[in-house]
Amino acid sequence: MSIRNLKSILILDAVTCAGVFALGLLAAAPVGALLGLPASVVAIGGWICLAAALAMLAAARQAVPNAALVRLIALGNLGWVAASLGVVAVFAAQMTGLGIAVVIAQAVAVLGFAIVEWKGAGATPNAIAA
Repeated sequence: MSIRNLKSILILDAVTCAGVFALGLLAAAPVGALLGLPASVVAIGGWICLAAALAMLAAARQAVPNAALVRLIALGNLGWVAASLGVVAVFAAQMTGLGIAVVIAQAVAVLGFAIVEWKGAGATPNAIAA
């Protein structure tokens, strides 16, 4: 994978995180009601995504994204996937069908980001030193 492609993936991941942050900040209650989740879960997810987006943008702004930082981002994404599955396990009885579908679908998408970012970290010149 080229450095340019890795940066594009990191930026796309950051944009999706920023969207989740915006929803969590501005619309936690309506989104929570739509998904069948407590508004606090939606809001907390949004704040987590803000932190992740900032790390992603920091990596994407580097001339060559630091392999260790990109791997940390990928591991954070795996943590998000695990947390998403945990949310479904804990709240499934109260979640709407749409809520379950959305949480599972975004977990699969984030897993895709994690895999591609991990592979991209291994392709950077500084990966040998990491």
